[in-house]
Amino acid sequence: MLNIRSPEEPYLVERNPGYFEYQLPVSVKAVIGWRGRLPLLRNERDEWELPGGKLDLGEDPAQCLAREIQEELAWDVTVGEPFHTWVYRVFPHRHVLVLTFLADYDGDATPTFSDEHKELVLVTPDEAGALNLPEGYRTAIRQAVERGHLR
Repeated sequence: MLNIRSPEEPYLVERNPGYFEYQLPVSVKAVIGWRGRLPLLRNERDEWELPGGKLDLGEDPAQCLAREIQEELAWDVTVGEPFHTWVYRVFPHRHVLVLTFLADYDGDATPTFSDEHKELVLVTPDEAGALNLPEGYRTAIRQAVERGHLR
């Protein structure tokens, strides 16, 4: 039987008597460089986020990310290395482990967006700073720039 610490903390699961650990969904995201810009998507909470999605049971993270980007942007990307991880406190009772990868798109097609999101923008890293973007995504974008990923 699964025991949680409290209804307010359903992500803390008891593994041994009195010992609780995180049980979190995993979301894979990408900082995608394309013509000096990166795509961001506006979600149902009116936050901007990097493209990507939840890891399915048994799915390889890089393959999941390529699939999610194809679904969300209609782009076939080259997924690089993971480089940034953080725990996103979406709501007090909902935490998600976010694993961010570098990715590239070298095609000519302008991205489209699926009905999973409200809006799509292509922005420079500096322009991203003015958007309602969770801090973990800001950090990932900054680190991608520092690595020379977005030029």
